[in-house]
Amino acid sequence: MSGWRPGDRRPDSGSMLRVDQAGEYGATRIYAGQLAVLRPSSANAKLIQRMAAQEQRHLKRFDRLLAERKVRPTVLQPLWNVAGFALGAVTAMISEEAALACTEAVETEIDRHYQQQLDSLGDSDRELSGDIAEFQAEEIEHRDTAIANGSGNAPGHPLMTAAIRAGCRVAIGLSKRI
Repeated sequence: MSGWRPGDRRPDSGSMLRVDQAGEYGATRIYAGQLAVLRPSSANAKLIQRMAAQEQRHLKRFDRLLAERKVRPTVLQPLWNVAGFALGAVTAMISEEAALACTEAVETEIDRHYQQQLDSLGDSDRELSGDIAEFQAEEIEHRDTAIANGSGNAPGHPLMTAAIRAGCRVAIGLSKRI
Protein backbone atom coordinates (compact mmCIF):
# COMPACT_ATOMS: atom_id res chain seq x y z
CA MET A 1 0.00 0.00 0.00
CA SER A 2 2.23 2.77 -1.21
CA GLY A 3 -0.48 5.41 -1.58
CA TRP A 4 -4.01 5.86 -0.35
CA ARG A 5 -6.72 6.01 -3.00
CA PRO A 6 -10.41 6.85 -2.59
CA GLY A 7 -12.20 3.70 -1.51
CA ASP A 8 -9.15 2.33 0.30
CA ARG A 9 -9.53 1.73 3.99
CA ARG A 10 -7.16 3.90 6.00
CA PRO A 11 -5.11 2.14 8.68
CA ASP A 12 -6.42 2.76 12.20
CA SER A 13 -3.25 4.10 13.79
CA GLY A 14 -5.09 4.87 17.05
CA SER A 15 -6.04 1.22 17.48
CA MET A 16 -2.49 0.22 16.55
CA LEU A 17 -1.02 2.51 19.18
CA ARG A 18 -3.47 1.28 21.83
CA VAL A 19 -2.65 -2.37 21.25
CA ASP A 20 1.10 -1.78 20.88
CA GLN A 21 1.27 0.19 24.12
CA ALA A 22 -0.72 -2.55 25.86
CA GLY A 23 1.59 -5.22 24.46
CA GLU A 24 4.74 -3.46 25.56
CA TYR A 25 3.21 -2.88 28.98
CA GLY A 26 2.35 -6.58 29.20
CA ALA A 27 5.90 -7.50 28.19
CA THR A 28 7.37 -5.35 30.96
CA ARG A 29 5.06 -7.10 33.43
CA ILE A 30 6.02 -10.59 32.15
CA TYR A 31 9.70 -9.80 32.58
CA ALA A 32 9.05 -8.30 36.03
CA GLY A 33 7.37 -11.55 37.07
CA GLN A 34 10.24 -13.61 35.73
CA LEU A 35 12.87 -11.46 37.41
CA ALA A 36 11.00 -11.68 40.72
CA VAL A 37 11.50 -15.46 40.63
CA LEU A 38 14.81 -16.07 38.86
CA ARG A 39 18.13 -15.92 40.68
CA PRO A 40 19.62 -12.53 39.77
CA SER A 41 23.03 -14.08 39.15
CA SER A 42 21.82 -16.59 36.55
CA ALA A 43 22.87 -16.05 32.95
CA ASN A 44 19.24 -16.14 31.80
CA ALA A 45 18.23 -13.49 34.36
CA LYS A 46 20.87 -11.22 32.86
CA LEU A 47 19.45 -11.83 29.37
CA ILE A 48 15.94 -11.12 30.62
CA GLN A 49 17.08 -7.90 32.33
CA ARG A 50 18.48 -6.67 29.00
CA MET A 51 15.28 -7.58 27.15
CA ALA A 52 13.17 -5.95 29.89
CA ALA A 53 15.10 -2.70 29.49
CA GLN A 54 14.37 -2.70 25.75
CA GLU A 55 10.67 -3.37 26.41
CA GLN A 56 10.62 -0.46 28.86
CA ARG A 57 12.05 1.80 26.15
CA HIS A 58 9.37 0.60 23.71
CA LEU A 59 6.67 1.27 26.31
CA LYS A 60 7.93 4.81 26.94
CA ARG A 61 7.82 5.53 23.22
CA PHE A 62 4.27 4.24 22.82
CA ASP A 63 3.18 6.11 25.97
CA ARG A 64 4.52 9.30 24.41
CA LEU A 65 2.77 8.62 21.09
CA LEU A 66 -0.54 7.91 22.87
CA ALA A 67 -0.30 11.28 24.62
CA GLU A 68 0.80 13.20 21.51
CA ARG A 69 -1.93 11.70 19.35
CA LYS A 70 -4.60 11.79 22.05
CA VAL A 71 -5.29 8.05 21.91
CA ARG A 72 -6.70 6.44 25.03
CA PRO A 73 -4.92 3.36 26.37
CA THR A 74 -6.80 0.11 26.74
CA VAL A 75 -9.06 -0.11 29.77
CA LEU A 76 -7.72 -3.65 30.20
CA GLN A 77 -4.35 -2.43 31.45
CA PRO A 78 -5.04 -3.51 35.08
CA LEU A 79 -5.76 -7.02 33.78
CA TRP A 80 -2.56 -7.06 31.70
CA ASN A 81 -0.65 -5.89 34.80
CA VAL A 82 -1.73 -8.94 36.81
CA ALA A 83 -1.84 -11.44 33.95
CA GLY A 84 1.57 -10.44 32.61
CA PHE A 85 3.28 -10.63 36.00
CA ALA A 86 1.58 -13.96 36.76
CA LEU A 87 2.59 -15.45 33.39
CA GLY A 88 6.18 -14.36 33.93
CA ALA A 89 6.36 -15.63 37.49
CA VAL A 90 4.72 -18.99 36.73
CA THR A 91 6.93 -19.71 33.73
CA ALA A 92 10.04 -18.79 35.75
CA MET A 93 8.88 -21.05 38.60
CA ILE A 94 8.64 -23.95 36.16
CA SER A 95 12.20 -23.43 34.93
CA GLU A 96 14.51 -20.91 33.32
CA GLU A 97 13.89 -22.67 30.01
CA ALA A 98 10.12 -22.19 30.51
CA ALA A 99 10.69 -18.48 31.09
CA LEU A 100 12.60 -18.40 27.80
CA ALA A 101 9.83 -20.41 26.09
CA CYS A 102 7.42 -17.69 27.22
CA THR A 103 9.62 -15.09 25.56
CA GLU A 104 9.84 -17.21 22.41
CA ALA A 105 6.05 -17.56 22.21
CA VAL A 106 5.23 -13.93 22.96
CA GLU A 107 7.82 -12.55 20.57
CA THR A 108 6.73 -14.91 17.79
CA GLU A 109 3.22 -13.45 18.01
CA ILE A 110 4.48 -9.89 18.33
CA ASP A 111 6.64 -10.30 15.23
CA ARG A 112 3.57 -11.51 13.31
CA HIS A 113 1.43 -8.71 14.75
CA TYR A 114 3.96 -5.97 13.98
CA GLN A 115 4.40 -7.27 10.42
CA GLN A 116 0.63 -7.08 9.87
CA GLN A 117 0.68 -3.50 11.12
CA LEU A 118 3.58 -2.56 8.86
CA ASP A 119 1.79 -4.10 5.87
CA SER A 120 -1.36 -2.16 6.74
CA LEU A 121 0.41 1.15 7.32
CA GLY A 122 2.53 1.11 4.18
CA ASP A 123 3.95 4.60 3.97
CA SER A 124 0.87 6.33 5.41
CA ASP A 125 2.47 6.98 8.82
CA ARG A 126 6.24 6.90 8.50
CA GLU A 127 6.86 7.85 12.13
CA LEU A 128 4.78 4.96 13.49
CA SER A 129 6.09 2.55 10.85
CA GLY A 130 9.66 3.44 11.78
CA ASP A 131 9.04 2.77 15.46
CA ILE A 132 7.25 -0.49 14.77
CA ALA A 133 10.00 -1.72 12.42
CA GLU A 134 12.70 -0.87 14.96
CA PHE A 135 10.85 -2.57 17.80
CA GLN A 136 9.99 -5.58 15.63
CA ALA A 137 13.70 -6.16 14.99
CA GLU A 138 14.36 -6.13 18.74
CA GLU A 139 11.43 -8.50 19.40
CA ILE A 140 12.85 -10.92 16.81
CA GLU A 141 16.21 -10.64 18.57
CA HIS A 142 14.50 -11.51 21.89
CA ARG A 143 12.83 -14.56 20.32
CA ASP A 144 16.07 -15.74 18.73
CA THR A 145 17.97 -15.19 22.00
CA ALA A 146 15.40 -17.28 23.87
CA ILE A 147 15.70 -20.09 21.33
CA ALA A 148 19.51 -19.97 21.37
CA ASN A 149 19.50 -20.21 25.17
CA GLY A 150 17.33 -23.30 25.49
CA SER A 151 13.65 -22.34 25.27
CA GLY A 152 13.02 -25.58 23.35
CA ASN A 153 14.12 -27.55 26.43
CA ALA A 154 11.20 -26.26 28.51
CA PRO A 155 8.88 -28.94 29.87
CA GLY A 156 5.90 -29.26 27.52
CA HIS A 157 7.41 -26.73 25.14
CA PRO A 158 4.99 -27.24 22.21
CA LEU A 159 1.90 -27.06 24.42
CA MET A 160 3.21 -24.18 26.52
CA THR A 161 4.20 -22.03 23.56
CA ALA A 162 0.94 -22.78 21.71
CA ALA A 163 -1.11 -21.74 24.76
CA ILE A 164 0.90 -18.56 25.31
CA ARG A 165 0.66 -17.64 21.62
CA ALA A 166 -3.12 -18.16 21.70
CA GLY A 167 -3.34 -15.95 24.79
CA CYS A 168 -1.35 -13.26 23.01
CA ARG A 169 -3.71 -13.32 20.04
CA VAL A 170 -6.69 -12.91 22.38
CA ALA A 171 -4.98 -10.05 24.25
CA ILE A 172 -4.15 -8.32 20.96
CA GLY A 173 -7.72 -8.61 19.72
CA LEU A 174 -9.18 -7.27 22.96
CA SER A 175 -6.69 -4.43 23.39
CA LYS A 176 -7.38 -3.06 19.90
CA ARG A 177 -10.99 -2.39 20.79
CA ILE A 178 -11.41 -2.10 24.53
